[in-house]
Amino acid sequence: MNIWKLSTLGLAAALTFTLANAQLNTAAADEQPAMQKALGNLKEALTNMQNATDDKGGHKAKAIDLTKKAIEQVEKGIAFDNKTDSGKKENKK
Repeated sequence: MNIWKLSTLGLAAALTFTLANAQLNTAAADEQPAMQKALGNLKEALTNMQNATDDKGGHKAKAIDLTKKAIEQVEKGIAFDNKTDSGKKENKK
């Protein structure tokens, strides 16, 4: 067999393996059921607060602001976890 054909075949196999492995890692990390549920709950709470009457002495506005910050932090946590292997622990529960 020609050395060029052999090296091309080897490189193609390595590329296929690398791409398949990346897909498997991303799929495992993306699940994060507890974080996804928390994110959904926070978004629902935000909508409920935004629909509530405004006579709360400024506490509604503060709660909305803190909830938006919490949503941002959960999203950042999910994104961070997707870059690492730590999400696999949560998925085993």
